[in-house]
Amino acid sequence: MASCDMCGNEYDKTFTLTQGDRSGTFDSFECAIHAFAPTCGHCGCRILGHGVESGQGMYCCAHCAQASGVEGLADRVK
Repeated sequence: MASCDMCGNEYDKTFTLTQGDRSGTFDSFECAIHAFAPTCGHCGCRILGHGVESGQGMYCCAHCAQASGVEGLADRVK
């Protein structure tokens, strides 16, 4: 049995997630998210969807990007 890199749980159904040079073994998607998902540069939440990105960083939404000084992004187009 392998153990989860995040919480240490030994589990017979672990999986390995690889992103570029980085990889980890996890017992749940929750642990994988905590280890791999980027955090919003403004509010600090984990970005689970597409999010938005600028040269200044990654954000969970256009509102957080704008609050950090990024211009030209919108969560909704009227």
